[in-house]
Amino acid sequence: MKIALIAMSGLRAFNPELTRLGMTVPGFVERSKVIASLPSLSLLTLAGLTPERFEVSYHEVADIRRLGSLPQCDLAAISTYTAQAKEAYELAGRYREAGVPTVIGGLHATLIPDEALRYVDCVVAGEGEVAWPRVLADFEKGRLRRFYDARGEEFDLAQAPMPRFDLLEPERYNRLTVQTQRGCPWRCEFCAASIRLTSRYKVKPVAKLIAEVREIKKIWPRPYIEFADDNTFVNKSHSKALLRALAAEDVKWFTETDLSVAEDEELLDLMRESGCAQVLIGFESPTAVALEGLEQRSNWKRRKLPFYEEAIRRVQSHGIAVDGCFVLGLDGDTLATFDAVEEFVYDSGLQQVQITVMTAFPGTPLYQRLEAEGRLLEPGAWEKTTLFDVNIRPKQMSAAELERGFLELGLRLYSAEAKNRRTANFRAHVREGRCREDARVLEYA
Repeated sequence: MKIALIAMSGLRAFNPELTRLGMTVPGFVERSKVIASLPSLSLLTLAGLTPERFEVSYHEVADIRRLGSLPQCDLAAISTYTAQAKEAYELAGRYREAGVPTVIGGLHATLIPDEALRYVDCVVAGEGEVAWPRVLADFEKGRLRRFYDARGEEFDLAQAPMPRFDLLEPERYNRLTVQTQRGCPWRCEFCAASIRLTSRYKVKPVAKLIAEVREIKKIWPRPYIEFADDNTFVNKSHSKALLRALAAEDVKWFTETDLSVAEDEELLDLMRESGCAQVLIGFESPTAVALEGLEQRSNWKRRKLPFYEEAIRRVQSHGIAVDGCFVLGLDGDTLATFDAVEEFVYDSGLQQVQITVMTAFPGTPLYQRLEAEGRLLEPGAWEKTTLFDVNIRPKQMSAAELERGFLELGLRLYSAEAKNRRTANFRAHVREGRCREDARVLEYA
């Protein structure tokens, strides 16, 4: 039996003006250039769970669009972002017309399975590793169920299969992904990451992670790896053990984290020594009023605001670039916020910056609150949940003002002059770190 795994990749802004500017996920790129899509690690992981008696193939939806034909298979399994859910449903419809059963899973299907069930034959909610073996067993028997609900069941990452990196054409990607953990201790109102899939934070054993890195190196000898985590380095002892092991692998890597890494000098040293090129940190806002209550558990980000600039300096002095992420349109934001973000970017010396607009993803506390307040402009317009398109009514400005301010700030932040200025600031931080290291060596010589 043939199983086609189809990734709804290549997410772009819905607004064509933003797309022309070069805004895309997972980051921003220079004008008229598009960052290579990341492969779907979830689908590669399911492929690793699939018995050898099945013939498995991996496909990017961009290839299906270009070729105009569907991959031949007996079962089509689709993974999608919320922003591409409608396109995923359309693709499933084409397969169903051809008599091929379809199954969809992932975050969007988990959050609103009733919607997905209207368009596909089978929906998987929760962690895919829990449900996939059941799906395959029932499919083989001709008894595929409509709904597999794995929510509330926890998958042990110590049992994680080896993702099928061998199914990829590595030259089409600029990064390949490895997941070191799932979950996050913070509960930001807008977050629609894996904390919606799993009820607890958990890590994958270091030995398994190094095995995955070595498997990637079989197809890409010196890879650039992205840790596909919500917040790497929450568990500092696990992280340090991983980085010590990773230092011998000769790889470059990137991840998302919070600014607590800047409070641990040993961790920063290990990050540098193990090949860390860049980290993305969600600062969200440089203003206290916008941060107030954003993290619902302990108001952690608001309390850390005075440490923002020092944290950037510490990380970048180790030769690790910081990509600072800011959310525009938060309830505390005003028209003055756009200038405040720009000023903070330059004053802090950030090497890179990513701006997004406040986006209400289904199933999040933010979506529920804004829906109750009547502040969703087009409820269910998933194609606008790109992080760059405005689909909410901000509290202290109009939607049009948010869209225009966002676009104009992007033009300023991504100009050649601004990029050169950030590069110079980053190099100054690196030089500062080297001087500090030289002084330390002299002190103990």
